[in-house]
Amino acid sequence: MTDKLGAVFNKITSRGVLNEKDIDEAMREIRVALLEADVSLPVAKSFIAQVKEQALGEKVVKSVSPGQMVVKIVHDELVKLLGDESCGLNFRAVPPVCVLMVGLQGSGKTTTSAKIAGRLQNKQHKKVLLVSLDVYRPAAQEQLAQLGAQLKVDTLPIVSGQKPAEITRRALSEGKKGGYDVIILDTAGRLQIDQNLMDEAAEVKKIANPTEVLLVADAMIGQEACHVAEEFNRQIGISGIVLTRIDGSSRAGAALSMKMVSGVPIKFLGTGEKLDEIEEFHPERLAGRILGQGDVVSLVEKAIENVDKAEAEKMTSKLLKGKFDLEDMLAQLRQVQKLGSLGNLIGMLPGLSKFKSQIEEAGIGDNLIKKQEAIILSMTKGERRNPDIIKASRKKRIAAGAGVEVHEVNKLLKQYEQMSTMMKKMGKLGGMGALSSLMKNNPFGGKLPGGMSGKFPF
Repeated sequence: MTDKLGAVFNKITSRGVLNEKDIDEAMREIRVALLEADVSLPVAKSFIAQVKEQALGEKVVKSVSPGQMVVKIVHDELVKLLGDESCGLNFRAVPPVCVLMVGLQGSGKTTTSAKIAGRLQNKQHKKVLLVSLDVYRPAAQEQLAQLGAQLKVDTLPIVSGQKPAEITRRALSEGKKGGYDVIILDTAGRLQIDQNLMDEAAEVKKIANPTEVLLVADAMIGQEACHVAEEFNRQIGISGIVLTRIDGSSRAGAALSMKMVSGVPIKFLGTGEKLDEIEEFHPERLAGRILGQGDVVSLVEKAIENVDKAEAEKMTSKLLKGKFDLEDMLAQLRQVQKLGSLGNLIGMLPGLSKFKSQIEEAGIGDNLIKKQEAIILSMTKGERRNPDIIKASRKKRIAAGAGVEVHEVNKLLKQYEQMSTMMKKMGKLGGMGALSSLMKNNPFGGKLPGGMSGKFPF
């Protein structure tokens, strides 16, 4: 969707003047892009009608940059469609408050329950109890217990033979005794909506009286997500939506429909498989990503959370002295990995999302970073600190140790030389003078497809 909308916007922003025919053509293309991305037809029609009404207004026609005004209108309407403002979880009740997780089997409900628990405990300092009510899926309760252990979040001990209603009552009792702030109840899912699933979830809801009922939906199931949201809201009553696999779907347009269809806000986005890859939903940020404008705020927040401050200060000190070796390069690669997948990071940088597929095709992705890490780890400490000593025989040994070809070792060393040269320039200029020059150089080297040069466009 981002690529197609980007192409439409490039076309209209390149024109000095827009007439009604230009706007009609742009609206048709935007509508097709939305429908191909699984946005439901009623939502797409309503969205286009709102945008077109404003785009034909006097404010756009007479503006200095009418194309940019249309882009702004689309952005603002997209934010409205997604929910105007972010909504956190509701904890306004006597503790322990309950959060009920519902959804279809395979939507990532159990992992999402654990992710939210970890987030609440680590960032909001809540004492959380994780509870599995899934007595049907083999090892489902054990799975949640293992995830809780990884996150150091307490889980309710498993008692064989208990039904979901009994487990819920025991959880409420243990929650009060243990002084917990939040109890997260992970209900059983089904491969499709059925009445037994709804009745069981409704019974648990009646017992627990949760402040939040969160529907976990897979962003990749397309328009079916809207039907799921409608049914769960009608029969149980949901207060929010968590969209999972938002990182892996090129057609996650159902996200745009779910807020309007269900009438409840999206509260979290699952952005990857790791247990810390979940983020609060901010409509304006997602709108920016969809339109290829990036999401610098989320990127900065991610950096603050994941980058080791002491390590960063140590690296800054070395750079100012003009020093940079392969151990420093390894540290940088590991810091990048902490921020999540390279694809997600690229999507957060303004203007870069349109190059995402090209960069991935060129092999500049997470696998490359892991391969580079393996090559550096196959070196001795002496070689990392003094790369000049790495000659032919050493390169063969390093390549064999990392499971790569010698030319890949040569490529990494060349990239290191480029980075080292730029770091030394930065050191001589006090750290910032050569920053713009550094940002124009592609530290990964090589040529990008589509006739692009070996430089990143930033």
